Amino acid sequence: MTKYVYAFNEGNKDMKNLLGGKGANLAEMTAIGLPVPRGFTITTEACNKYYEDEKVISSDIEKEIFDQLAKLEETTGKRMGDTNNPLLVSVRSGARASMPGMMDTVLNLGLNDQVAEGFAKATNNPRFIYDSYRRFIQMFADVVKGYPKSSFDRLLDEIKVEKGVSLDTELTAEDMYEVTMKFKDAYKELSGTDFPQDPKEQLIESVTAVFRSWNNERAIIYRRMHDIPSSWGTAVNIQEMVYGNSGDDCGTGVAFTRNPATGENELYGEYLINAQGEDVVAGIRTPEPISTLKDKMPEIYEEFTKYAKILENHYKDMQDMEFTIENGKLFMLQTRNGKRTAPAALKIAVDLVKEGMISKEEAVLKVDPNQLDQLLHPDFDKDALSKAKSIAKGLAASPGAATGKIYFTAEDVSEAVARGEDALLVRLETSPEDIQGMNDAKGILTLRGGMTSHAAVVARGMGRCCVSGCETLTLNEEEKVLTTKDGLVFREGDYLSLDGSTGLVYGEKIETVEPEISGEFEEFMSWADNIRTMKVRANADNERDANHAIKFGAEGIGLCRTEHMFFDEDRIFAVRQMIVADSIEKREEALAKILPMQRNDFEQIFRVMNDMPVTVRYLDPPLHEFLPHTDDEIKPLAESLGMTFQALKDRIESLKEFNPMMGHRGCRLAVTYPEIAVMQTRAIIEAAINVNKEGMNVVPEIMIPLITELKELEYIKKLVVQTADEIIKESNVDLKYSVGTMIEIPRAALLSDEIAKEAEFFSFGTNDLTQMAYGFSRDDASKFLDHYYDKNIFENDPFAKLDQNGVGKLVEISVKKGKETRPDIKLGICGEHGGEPSSVEFCHRVGLDYVSCSPFRVPIARLAAAQAKVKEQLR
Repeated sequence: MTKYVYAFNEGNKDMKNLLGGKGANLAEMTAIGLPVPRGFTITTEACNKYYEDEKVISSDIEKEIFDQLAKLEETTGKRMGDTNNPLLVSVRSGARASMPGMMDTVLNLGLNDQVAEGFAKATNNPRFIYDSYRRFIQMFADVVKGYPKSSFDRLLDEIKVEKGVSLDTELTAEDMYEVTMKFKDAYKELSGTDFPQDPKEQLIESVTAVFRSWNNERAIIYRRMHDIPSSWGTAVNIQEMVYGNSGDDCGTGVAFTRNPATGENELYGEYLINAQGEDVVAGIRTPEPISTLKDKMPEIYEEFTKYAKILENHYKDMQDMEFTIENGKLFMLQTRNGKRTAPAALKIAVDLVKEGMISKEEAVLKVDPNQLDQLLHPDFDKDALSKAKSIAKGLAASPGAATGKIYFTAEDVSEAVARGEDALLVRLETSPEDIQGMNDAKGILTLRGGMTSHAAVVARGMGRCCVSGCETLTLNEEEKVLTTKDGLVFREGDYLSLDGSTGLVYGEKIETVEPEISGEFEEFMSWADNIRTMKVRANADNERDANHAIKFGAEGIGLCRTEHMFFDEDRIFAVRQMIVADSIEKREEALAKILPMQRNDFEQIFRVMNDMPVTVRYLDPPLHEFLPHTDDEIKPLAESLGMTFQALKDRIESLKEFNPMMGHRGCRLAVTYPEIAVMQTRAIIEAAINVNKEGMNVVPEIMIPLITELKELEYIKKLVVQTADEIIKESNVDLKYSVGTMIEIPRAALLSDEIAKEAEFFSFGTNDLTQMAYGFSRDDASKFLDHYYDKNIFENDPFAKLDQNGVGKLVEISVKKGKETRPDIKLGICGEHGGEPSSVEFCHRVGLDYVSCSPFRVPIARLAAAQAKVKEQLR
């Protein structure tokens, strides 16, 4: 019989798949003797069963919950519903992967009218009890029932105004009782029923709500962003409440064993006196730095620092810890590997190796490859920054620079980004519902909240620049107006710039520059490069891209798209002449004009890459893409080409296709117009000969796109080889080159054993291979894929993350068949999947020689390839 509920003393850190990360770590902290409030965990399997049973908690799981509750009552000496010594609990989610703020929490569960009245008398602290009760009512209404939190916030704000106070802590016991009664009335008005008084009913409803939150919109978005499968489910932790809000010898806080923004080896965090945990992360009050606890509660501070060291040494990683102080006693509520910025991740990994805590292989696994993207984003131009004047200063919550038009809701940000704007999200404080807008925004500015607020934590995880707690600004959300203390007014659509490294806010658009990479990055990446066995190339179509590729550590070019060279202003006219030519002679005349331009392009790229492999793809897109489409554009082109308007328009119309992505493109162009392939071959071979005369040793890789049949490749390869060999012979040089193909059509993957008779290398074009395998247009799929995510049909965009079950099987078949025919065949991938970590790991696993991706994703691919090798060794 499946066991669905485990007491904290029955688990350990290795059970996170079953107990979730939070539950496993609570069990581990209990096992190593730290002061953890007692409790139990309802497993991820119970969550999955809840969904299997049509969103109902089964009677056997309910019985296990109540059996564990009875044991908890016996252990604590408290009882749910008791009016003198009640057991109150928190109900918290806990997936196996950390998802801060994405799911739901309920605190102070077990309070009702009778318990509150009796407990207030027993503790002689009615203010604390009714403060806890009003929080519970609001959380239950919000999390369990889905009623707007703002309804209760407004009531609380009205009472504070009425009482002439600004902080919750200034309200008296009588005030808190009044707040509680008004909250109960608001709950009844919203629900039509009284607030539930049965603690067991409260518990089951709250557990159900946490299970339900696994599939709320913000959790689904977060899972898709962080590659977390929906099948994992979430665990639920039921834990005895300890109170940070019962007086001035109480408090609550969040701390990290190292600075999550910089990686410095220093205790870093915040706390609030006389508060509950939600106050710290929600930004309701601005907390104090953890260092000041040393003066206020020196013994507690010393005890906490001891536990922090124990936990970091135990987990061998930087820890993110939550704690509560109840009547002068410290309790540890959570520990987990802390979210951190990319610079911090690198510094922590390098420092942990130098401190002898972990090996280089372990260090490589500590950094999320996608985080490296943060290091490759622009910073402010120093000259422009020196002329700019800051208008406000907040907390430097997440480093980096961002400039854009300001918007005051997540939805408005997403709409602005869809219009092609750079946008900043400006909020009083963010909430988990803002997740999509936060992801779309270039940066985030909040007026409330500290360094561990929701905005700060989520922004660091996303790599977004964030300035939080900017209290000198005033925001009117209804009128969408931001005002500085000096009276400057900024409205929706105005420009601001944010410096997440200093906390400064600027009232203008500031130019940005490319970042410089050095220090820990270089040292860490050298470890990754020494570990990995798969090469990493870049997709680059010009000298600039090639230089970027080298800068970021590419070991060659895996895809040079020649058509991108055709759009330059100085050559598009000749390209159009070639397309509209009505004879071979005229086409060759136009191609002769293009030849020196293409040859020069290749020479520049070959020189930058300095003997590294360069794979050049022949012309791929349909020809109509190079031609104008409106009458106003066609008229001047017709005149310049010496054609009538109607003749050119008829020619353009004749080239249009109903489904151009499956039409006259790729190798089909070379079959129809072999002179194009001849010109491109001449450009490549002559360029290679020219640079080799300068002392280089270029070995060009010529790639024929969209092959679906061996005879296609035979025909085009014969053209290429005849042209190349003739030029080489005439030049009296020794030049090696190879001819291969892209595998981007399912038929080609299935017939790879035949195609490998002619192809000396395969490069998997997984963008088109995915398109062809799914029957999706990659340009139009976004119009309906959201519905697939919402209905749990898809969890990921197959164009962003390789579909290993379907498209991946085609790749595996092609690899196997290609090697059967040609054991030494070179294998690579050049779709955008080449820079996506899980896809890179797949490529390593199936035996590809290299991956190729955009230059800025090269470091991501390098690290992902190293991680794939380490994971292979651990298996």
